[in-house]
Amino acid sequence: MEVESILRLLHVIGATVLLGTGAGIAFFMVIARRTEDPKLIAHTANTVVLADTIFTATAVVLQPVTGYLMARTTGWSLTDGWIVLSLILYVMTGLFWLPVVWIQIRLRDIARTAQANASPLPPEWFRLYRIWFACGFPAFFAVIGIFWLMLTKPDIRLV
Repeated sequence: MEVESILRLLHVIGATVLLGTGAGIAFFMVIARRTEDPKLIAHTANTVVLADTIFTATAVVLQPVTGYLMARTTGWSLTDGWIVLSLILYVMTGLFWLPVVWIQIRLRDIARTAQANASPLPPEWFRLYRIWFACGFPAFFAVIGIFWLMLTKPDIRLV
């Protein structure tokens, strides 16, 4: 297998991990939240934090590396419009993802405290959850946009 094919495969796997893990994490957190059960939410949030640490963080680091190496191998310029726009969307996704990671940890910890105290989730938990939920939409659509750009490589002229 040639280097370009290996890089392309690794890049596609990384992109799939980012999209799949993000969608999976969102699904499980939304379903757990619907129960309002601190024990179930704490357990689910712990799994979400672990998945984000193992899968998402690894892919976040490897994506720009494989993308850069692939661009060099194929002869694409990093100033091509579709690559520049992809990078802008990637940074935007990261700007939404970083606070989400902190929020997921807080949601887990608050749920653990509520479980330990045999109390319902406090208003702070629901406030943070709404922020977490809202941050997911722009990040998700930015990743979809990146997929589209990578697949179509449109001729975008930047000034």
